[in-house]
Order: sequence, then structure tokens, then C-alpha cells
Amino acid sequence: MSAGQAAGEPAAAAPPLPKVLSALFYGTCSFLIVLVNKALLSAYSFPSPIFLGIGQMTATILILYVSKLNKIIHFPDFDKSIPVKLFPLPLIYVGNHISGLSSTGRLSLPMFTVLRKFTIPLTLLLEIIILGKRYPLSIIVSVLAIILGAFIAAGSDLAFNLEGYTFVLLNDIFTAANGVYTKQKIDPKELGKYGVLFYNACFMVVPTVIISFSTGDFQQATDFQHWTNFLFIFQFLLSCFLGFLLMYSTVLCSHYNSALTTTVVGAIKNISIAYIGMLVGGDYIFSVLNFIGLNICMAGGLRYSFLTLRGNSKPKQPGDEENALLESKS
Repeated sequence: MSAGQAAGEPAAAAPPLPKVLSALFYGTCSFLIVLVNKALLSAYSFPSPIFLGIGQMTATILILYVSKLNKIIHFPDFDKSIPVKLFPLPLIYVGNHISGLSSTGRLSLPMFTVLRKFTIPLTLLLEIIILGKRYPLSIIVSVLAIILGAFIAAGSDLAFNLEGYTFVLLNDIFTAANGVYTKQKIDPKELGKYGVLFYNACFMVVPTVIISFSTGDFQQATDFQHWTNFLFIFQFLLSCFLGFLLMYSTVLCSHYNSALTTTVVGAIKNISIAYIGMLVGGDYIFSVLNFIGLNICMAGGLRYSFLTLRGNSKPKQPGDEENALLESKS
């Protein structure tokens, strides 16, 4: 029985330090890239979010390929089975990229971060449907508190933008699907986390370039006036590098934690950005309801974090009860 237990418990027996560090790494990368992208798309009025996404994919491909050549990391060489193993991640990946970049510049930073909370219940739902996980009531209540706060805050938005709302809600759907399917695909016996990142970017960079050309996005990027501005170029390259770090940290956090935990970490980060936006962003329109909603979101996120650290959020797999019964009989 001990051998069976050892084989079935790697995820449950994972030490807490990698879980916490991977979550902090993901939260930091996600925080930084939102600020940099906001500067590029809003402060500099860069007109080509798809072109920026291509830069981030290209950075990911180059960094991982050079690392593989230098034997720093390892992932499988290409074969015919890889597209089948990855599907539908590449489609979700490009949808997540484009919708995320398209929504950032269309909404105020605080409002953008509030609407991103809807990723959480979508992730919870997809983990139940696709991965067969079950969460205790305390976790579900924490998630509902975050959503309640988002509804309250969004209901008082004084700068409503239908196009921005549409893009950010699409981004929520793609982000939830990306997190859950990534958790499913990063099995080390298959592609592993580096293989998932590399082949995702490889498969989608060419179609994204075609989309960029056909929509005029690429032409707008080449005609942009600030390519001679050193500070703009630095922030553009920084965004490309942070795009790679964000993808890597997302996979790492999902590997050590659940996809839901990764999503909640992102939500807590977004609320922190909202608080900062009130002080330094310049585009926040204060209202009592919005402020109350943000605080409810933060309370729900902190409650979830507390439950996770206590270990109450460990998702139950469908076979857990049967395994417990068999162990008690033996």
C-alpha cells in the first residue's frame, strides 16, 4: 500500500515553499506587464496590440530555443504527435493574447482589473468540468465574494466602454480556459512546461502575423512615430521579455498549485493595481460603490489565500473518496 500511496501523492506532498514562491513570481510578472503594456498602449498610444503580442511570442521562442541549444532546459523535439497533444491550447493562447492586449488600452486601469475577476468563477467551473476537481464550500464562498465585489465596482463605472468590456470578458474566458488546459497539458511525461510554452508560441506566431497584416495592425506599427524614442523601444522590448516571463510564471504557478489558485493570485494583483491607480494612475473616477466593491474583492481574495495556505483549498479528485475507503479497509 505504501508504494501505491507514494505513486499517487506527488502533487499533494509538494512542499509549500515552491507553491508560495511560484505564486509570488507569477503575481509580480503579471503586475509589471500590465503597467508596461498600459504605458505602451495608453501613454504612448501605440496602435498595434497584435504586433506587441507577436513580439512577446517571438521573445518566448528565441529564449526557449537558445536555452535548449545550450542544454539549460529540455523539451521534446518536434514530431507529428505534438499538435494533437497541444490542441486546443494554441487557439486559446492566441485568443488570450489578442483579447488581453486589446482590452488594456480601452478601459481605465482600475476598471480593467475589476472586470478581470470574472476569470475566477470561469476557472472554477472549467476545473470541475475538464479536470474533475471539487472544492469545499469555504473556497466557493471566497470566490463568490470576489465576484460580488466586482459586480458592485463595475456597476458604478462612470466611463462605460462597450468595446472595452467585450474584449476584457473575452479575455476572461480565454484566460480561464488557458489555465485549466495548461494544467492538463504540462505533464512531464508529455511535453513538460517548456515544451508547452515553446510549441504554443511556434504554432501561433505565423497565424498572428497574418492577422496583424490583414487588419492593418502591422502597418500601423511600422508607421508609428516613436520608434526613434529610446524610452519607447526599451519599454517595448521590456514588454516582450515580460510576456515570456508571464507565460513561464503562469505555467510554473499552475504546476505547483491549481489553475484556480493561479487565477486568484492574478485577481489579488489586479486589485492592488486598482488601489495604485487611485493614487497615481490619473484615469480613476472615484465613487463610493466602486471603492466598496474593490474592498470586497480584496477581502475575498485574502480569504482564499488564507484558506489555501491552511490547505483547505486542495481540490478533490473524483477518485479521492474511493481511495480513502480502500486505504481504511486495508
